[in-house]
Amino acid sequence: MTIQFRPLVLALSVAAACATPVAFAENVKVAFIDTLSGAFAPIGQNQLKSYQMFAETANQQKLAGANTLEFVGFDNKGSPQESLTQLKTVIDQGYRYITQGNGSGVALALIDAINKHNERNPGKEIVFLNHAAIDPDLTNSKCSFWHFRFDANSDMKMEALTSFMAKDPSIKKVYIIGQNYAHGQQVTRAAKEYLKRKRPDIQIVGDDLHPIGQVKDFSPYVAKIKASGADTVITGNWGADLALLIKAGKDADLKANFYTYYAGTTGVPTAMGAAGADHVKQVSYWHPNNETFSGKEIVEAYKKKYNDDFYTLATYNIVQMLSKAIKEAKSTDPTKVAFALEGMKFNSLNGEDEMRKADHQLQQPLYIATWSKVDGKTVKYDQENTGYGWKTDQKVDTYIAAQPTSCVMKRPEKS
Repeated sequence: MTIQFRPLVLALSVAAACATPVAFAENVKVAFIDTLSGAFAPIGQNQLKSYQMFAETANQQKLAGANTLEFVGFDNKGSPQESLTQLKTVIDQGYRYITQGNGSGVALALIDAINKHNERNPGKEIVFLNHAAIDPDLTNSKCSFWHFRFDANSDMKMEALTSFMAKDPSIKKVYIIGQNYAHGQQVTRAAKEYLKRKRPDIQIVGDDLHPIGQVKDFSPYVAKIKASGADTVITGNWGADLALLIKAGKDADLKANFYTYYAGTTGVPTAMGAAGADHVKQVSYWHPNNETFSGKEIVEAYKKKYNDDFYTLATYNIVQMLSKAIKEAKSTDPTKVAFALEGMKFNSLNGEDEMRKADHQLQQPLYIATWSKVDGKTVKYDQENTGYGWKTDQKVDTYIAAQPTSCVMKRPEKS
């Protein structure tokens, strides 16, 4: 019996050796290099939890085939220098994918470092999935094959915001205030440029840039806004810098309306409370009280799991689209996955989104919404248990907010 069995074992071994290699399931680890301490920590922590919840679902549903996704946090303290140190750490640990978003200065530093790393280390490339850094340069002069932006850039948002403002004859005097770094500077530039084109009669009565994450009392800035006679404030501020600005405005009984990018992020809803009702607007690519309440299951599940509000749709899109790209590429190799992401269309919570091949800027609809009291009809979901949430003023079609690109992308050879 033994003599007859051995040739069979040998034959099976030879057949196995000659067969097509079996694709092994991989655990794809994504490094979340972002703010997990300091003034902006609540936003980073909220986003990391979002990623982890969506990855858990994606793994259960096998969205990436047999492969799984895992998101691991690395605190960059909001600093470009610390981010580069963390990037080196994750590369040494074998990570091939990173995500970041809270700070365009950080994103610009990461893109530069990743480009250099990928050029010097063929076969060990890194892909950067950007969930919130919105300086337009990131997909224009600084565009990279290795970088994909899932948020709308600040020019797209300003295009939507100023088109909406242009229709309001009550807006006469605008004050612009922002954080003094790449994003804040781009918001100021675009606001002045677009308003001049659409409503040349509007006066810009103030234009302030302040240090990011360092101002503890915004009352001197609010005093200047009041003295200017502004009826409207435009700000790209986020996190504590927006919460403290709104609070100072409330304390000083500032009557001006705020047009914001990030009033829905952690801490700001509580700072606004009832005083912000009907006075604060936000441009975003989604909010829970959208026209069909698309994403309500996610909003409710996130609240139940973390006692927190879900607001960064880009985390959902990144998990979904990365999973889809891995499945379509039949590989977890970053270069192959990047090629699969290019031009990808995806039905998200805000409609059909497309990762534009030319510059890797996601094209998607936008919303203008006003902070309003929950009424159970148009405003079902509040934020931070305030009894107030976002009410849609207008859904802006993708083509209206779309911007041209100056990107000249250098692509690797397609294997």
